[in-house]
Amino acid sequence: MDLDLRKLRYFVAVADRLHFGRAAGELHIAQPALSRQIRALEQDLGASLFTRDRHGVELTDAGRQLLADAGP
Repeated sequence: MDLDLRKLRYFVAVADRLHFGRAAGELHIAQPALSRQIRALEQDLGASLFTRDRHGVELTDAGRQLLADAGP
């Protein structure tokens, strides 16, 4: 599988902030576009990387593993 480095960078931004809006601002992209890219990455990997609810965003086990594999 060939991972898109842009999607990986977007994932790390959201994972670091646990907030799509703040990550989108930092990346200088619109939040809906960021959400679409994260959903596309999740579909590419066949795993959910975040749990999302009205109280916030958290990494799933797969998300924590991907973040660890992405390195510091």
